[in-house]
Amino acid sequence: MFDETEFAALFVMQRTLFAIRRVFNNPLTSSDRIADNSIRKADKTMVSPSASALVSKSTTKAFPIDQEDLIAGVGRVLTVIEAFNDECGRMTVTQVAERTGIPRTAARRYLLNLCHFGYGDTDGKFYWLTPRVLRLGQGYLDGARLPRLVQPFIQRLAMSSGETVNVSVLDGHELVYVARSNSPRVVSIGFYAGARVPAHVVGAGPAILSTLPDSNLKKWILAHEFSTFNTSAVLTAKKFEKVILKARKDNYCISIGNLDQGLAGVAVPLRDRHGECKAALSMTLQSSIWSEEKIKEKLLPLIIETAQVLRAVI
Repeated sequence: MFDETEFAALFVMQRTLFAIRRVFNNPLTSSDRIADNSIRKADKTMVSPSASALVSKSTTKAFPIDQEDLIAGVGRVLTVIEAFNDECGRMTVTQVAERTGIPRTAARRYLLNLCHFGYGDTDGKFYWLTPRVLRLGQGYLDGARLPRLVQPFIQRLAMSSGETVNVSVLDGHELVYVARSNSPRVVSIGFYAGARVPAHVVGAGPAILSTLPDSNLKKWILAHEFSTFNTSAVLTAKKFEKVILKARKDNYCISIGNLDQGLAGVAVPLRDRHGECKAALSMTLQSSIWSEEKIKEKLLPLIIETAQVLRAVI
């Protein structure tokens, strides 16, 4: 079972539409209507909040609906919720308005309603989220098919390899980890379910991106912000494209030192029975123990075998 604290940064859309729809289906004020267009534009470019300091831009594709079905308040309150992270855990109304692009008066209304329904709290000046928000992300892991299907397979892989195994999906320009094996070690490394990291710093990113058509891949690279987390392993757009092309040729990706000098990773695309990439299967390793040659010899065959078995399942 996943621990409740692991869901802080996970998907909030699943139950939010049901939990707060009645709150934000009120007629919009004039200032709210003026803000609508700017908010929609900001959704494509705003830095996505993260449960860690690893933040990259989110470009989640919008799902088109009829104008009469659009409840703009739902989108705005999700933006308010996503504005909170480890660096901005407590904010004033003004700070929330600045981070979201929502007018101050409207931001205050959304914050007060979040407090009213138990999703937020305030001391009169600062606002923060409450543990009730964890229910929103938990809805995805409880209801999503992929994490439930892969769990027994990644657990078996973890036992045979002695390393922690993850499954992650691409969300815009970030990877979201949706499943993790129980660690076979007392002390383990890797990402918990719900963690978000920029797609260029871990092997799972190139593994998934290698399955994209060339035109989509070029657009993705052009829009991506290549932040550096290890000065000894600086990645530029040109270097990263070469990494992806190699991953496409090899059908796997081994990443060493991009996120941290002491970490390495290996990942393969996780395809369904139709050949469509749905996720990445990966391990995060200690580079002092696992060299690239040793990873290829000892771990890669096990990961590829598990991915092939899962292809008939997902």
